[in-house]
Amino acid sequence: MKHINKIFVAIAISLLGQYAVAQPPARLKEKVRKAESTVYEVPLSERAKTQYPTNETPTEVVWKRDIYRVLDLQKEKNASLYYPVQPIGKSMNLFTYIFRHILDNSIVAYEYNIDGYEDFTEENKVNPRQMLENHSIYYEIQGEDSALVVNPSDLPSNEVLSYYIKESHYFDQRTSTYNSKVTAICPVLHRAGEFTSEVTKYPMFWLKYDDIASLLSLQTVMSSSYNNVSTMSLDDYFTKNCYEGEIYKTVNLRNLAISQYCKDSAAVKKEQEKIEKQLSDFRANLWSQKKPAIDSTAVANDSTTAVAAKEGEDKKEKKATARAARKKKENVSGSKSKKSRSGSGGPRVSVRRQRR
Repeated sequence: MKHINKIFVAIAISLLGQYAVAQPPARLKEKVRKAESTVYEVPLSERAKTQYPTNETPTEVVWKRDIYRVLDLQKEKNASLYYPVQPIGKSMNLFTYIFRHILDNSIVAYEYNIDGYEDFTEENKVNPRQMLENHSIYYEIQGEDSALVVNPSDLPSNEVLSYYIKESHYFDQRTSTYNSKVTAICPVLHRAGEFTSEVTKYPMFWLKYDDIASLLSLQTVMSSSYNNVSTMSLDDYFTKNCYEGEIYKTVNLRNLAISQYCKDSAAVKKEQEKIEKQLSDFRANLWSQKKPAIDSTAVANDSTTAVAAKEGEDKKEKKATARAARKKKENVSGSKSKKSRSGSGGPRVSVRRQRR
């Protein structure tokens, strides 16, 4: 019996030894995996969120105009969103940052619909795994929680060469202020075909800016090519309108993009300049004597308004001139009649004849 107990003890010790030898590598591997994931994951508590409050667009305003811009990352002013293409320590570009948070479910993405407008509803949420498959992004499933892992070399960060953003320009009557705010962001893949060099654009998904503003405030990017230590947060970059982008669409009654109702590139350029001027004129005329047109039925074209105002002034001037001419004529005719009465030789004398 004693021999049997000794045998069981020896077996138990050997098993514990094997477990002790096998366990540290497994734990080490798990620790490394968690460490790699925490490079991109920035836990944000409710208290931390209150330190970065977002200024949501008021629902009740007297005037608002929504426009869509395309940001070309090859332009100097937009380069902060593209570099570094591959992460360098904690430094990474916008797409890498938001993509990692989508994979760990810190950010909710929404489908890019055919009409190009954003739809932030529950039914329109993106399935991260389906999104990876739709855009041919290689991924692995690791761990008991089936986490999606994309290696940095497989991340298509270098192919995201533009972004679509939505801006809301509005006049807040409560504070008497004019504001412009980014409300949505969409990364766009630029990929050449297998048998052709023609580049096709693939809008990936929409992100609601208010949902990601607190996370963007924690990631900094280089803001100057002259001073390499000059940085700003991604949230400040969008809040301060440090980007440069052309208008490609506005919210309008016909639900058309600019290219759909302009016949050529020259007409598109002219329409873009017209919209930019309308926005700047509205803002400039808010506190001037010339009040901007807030009502949708007001005249939209400033030149037409100016012509109508000039015609009105001309009519007023003509009426005033006519009145002055009539008054002058009446004064002249009155003076003539008065003169004719007074010029007959003095007062009249009546002579009474005596009866004989």
